[in-house]
Amino acid sequence: QVQLAESGGGLVQAGGSLRLSCEVSGRTDNSYALGWFRQAPGKEREFVATINWDGTSTDYADSVKGRFTISRDHAEKTVYLQMNSLKPEDAAVYYCAFRESPLLARYAYEYDYWGQGTQVTVSS
Repeated sequence: QVQLAESGGGLVQAGGSLRLSCEVSGRTDNSYALGWFRQAPGKEREFVATINWDGTSTDYADSVKGRFTISRDHAEKTVYLQMNSLKPEDAAVYYCAFRESPLLARYAYEYDYWGQGTQVTVSS
């Protein structure tokens, strides 16, 4: 089993920044990719960003490209999402996801474990 614990959400004004963290624990013997998704009220969960096992490759949703940066720290078993120039439409619950494969993935069904989520609220 793998556990994911997100942190770093909160309330921020439009144009501001937040950094989300997700700590991975449990059985992580093999290489794995990580991702961030988000879900706003009344909407489906959507892809935000993903990073491969060694951190050399990333992919982003068009809506966040140039504003968000995903990164990972192997020693800390943590993945980060730096969010800059936040917009009201970025407000959502953000979820960290773990994939039992070293490769990137954009679709929720490709991930095997999920965190509980952290709320991001952006005021206009």
